[in-house]
Formats: sequence, C-alpha cells, structure tokens
Amino acid sequence: MTKIVFMGTPAFSVPILESLIEAGYDVAAVVTQPDRPVGRKKIITPTPVKEAALKHDLLVLQPEKISGSPEMEKIKELAPDLLITAAFGQFLPEKLLQVPKLGAINVHASLLPKYRGGAPVHYAIMEGEAETGVTIMEMIKKMDAGGIFSQQKIAITKQDDVGTMFEKLSRVGKELLLETLPKIISGELKPLPQNEEEATFSPNISREQEAIDWEKTAEEVDNQVRGMHPWPVAFTTYEGARWKIFHTTPVEETTSAKPGTITARTKKALHIACGKGTVLAIEELQPAGKAKQTIQAFLNGSGQTIEEGQQVG
Repeated sequence: MTKIVFMGTPAFSVPILESLIEAGYDVAAVVTQPDRPVGRKKIITPTPVKEAALKHDLLVLQPEKISGSPEMEKIKELAPDLLITAAFGQFLPEKLLQVPKLGAINVHASLLPKYRGGAPVHYAIMEGEAETGVTIMEMIKKMDAGGIFSQQKIAITKQDDVGTMFEKLSRVGKELLLETLPKIISGELKPLPQNEEEATFSPNISREQEAIDWEKTAEEVDNQVRGMHPWPVAFTTYEGARWKIFHTTPVEETTSAKPGTITARTKKALHIACGKGTVLAIEELQPAGKAKQTIQAFLNGSGQTIEEGQQVG
C-alpha cells in the first residue's frame, strides 16, 4: 500500500484528503498550519484540514515553519512513498521534497503555467478569465514550476466568486488526483515540462490591491469584488470611513459622471460611476464598525443621508 504524507490547510484541501482516505491509501500523517485566532473575538481555531484529519484519527503535525522543524524530521522517519500537497500555505524546502521515494506532487488550483503562487483563484477571477482549472504537478525547488502530470479545465461564470470556485475546484481536484495517482505510482505517467514563457504569477493579495479604483470599468471592479469574496474583501471609502464591498452587479446604463460618483440610489442598490462611462450597482456592503448588510438595510439605517452626486473612494 502506498504510504502518503498529506499537506494542506483550508476547506479546499479537505475533500482531497478525504478522497485519499476513502480510496484506501495509507495516509501516515497530515501536515497543516498551526491553530490561529479567528474572528473579532480571536478564538483559537484549528484548520479545516486538522479537523478532518482528527475525525479519521490521523497523526497531525502543525509546524510554524516546516523547514528544519521537528515535524520535518518526523516526516523523514515516516519514510513516505509520496508527499501530496493541496494549498498547504508554506514553501517546502528541497530536503523535504527529496524524502518521498516517488517524489512530491501538488494539487494546484490553476491551469499552470498560468497563475503560479498563493492566490491563483483570486487572480483568475480578477483578470476576467472565462475558465481556470486544476493541475496535478511534480514539486521542485522553484515554486509551482514542476512538470505537469494532468490538468482539468472548469468554467468561471459571472456569478462565481473565490468561495464558489474553491468548492468547484476542490471537487475537480480530488477526482483528477484519484484518476492520476495510480499512473504516477506505476510509473506509467511522466510529467511534461511547463512552458516558462507562458508563466504568470499570483502572489498573495496586498492591502493596496483590496482598494477599489473607480477609474476601472464596472466589469473590472465587479471582477475585483468577486475575486476577493469572501476574502480578503475589496473596499472603498466614503467620507473617510471604509466600506467593505461584498456584492456588486454591472448596470446596463452609461453616465458622464466622474468615476466614484453616486449616480442613483434605489431600494436595492447604490449606483456608482466607473471608468469609460460604465455604472456598477453595490448591493451588499459592510460600513466601518457595522455588520455586513444589504444596501436596502444600510440606506434605511446608517446610510439614510447618502445622496446622488456624492463621492466614494
């Protein structure tokens, strides 16, 4: 039986881990990020992968930093045949990649070589891609640059956000991994090199990237909002106070108003002028110090004084 050490952290990784268990692979250990404070009350919370692993009575390792850690030594002791990662969240040292007999493979949420890095789903949506996918790849020292074993495409709709795409990609990823794994183990499938000239990158989202630039078109801003929902969440400002923006829709109308101008106030939306005369409807937001709410609730409450012609951003 093939002995596997699995490394993953968020909800995206859980179906992939559970599919390995259900398929009968020997998961000798699960490596995930340490428990972290979550929410306003900063409650120390285990990762979704840790919770799943404990349900199956698996050994859980949680290094603050994997390189040179006691947990890395434990992995060496386990002498796995394969290391499988899926959104683990740490860079793996070359010494660790050399431990498993059959190598280390990664379930990456993009169609490599596009969107290497830590936020491939965010960038695919923000860039307005019509499709993305999952790549099963070999891991080498250079991040997300190893050879490709298999890929599966999936469409991105205008209703999708990071949350919905992670759910879809997780399902695709687990199926693709189970289909690909036996061929890797048998040696039947060899990785194909990536085309370095086509490589693009998706580093973690910065605070500056979260700010909405109303000079962009309504479609581009909507892509940004969906590409940052449910985290880290795009924002704008109104009279110096921050608004987190959760849901928007481009409106089929044009305006000559300056980008960032409130052009209409309806029961269900605030219309904001964007670049090239386009208009975007804000439908759900979270004003500073308040709960997330619909525009209707906001305009009936703390947003009662908002009027057409005022500026955001």
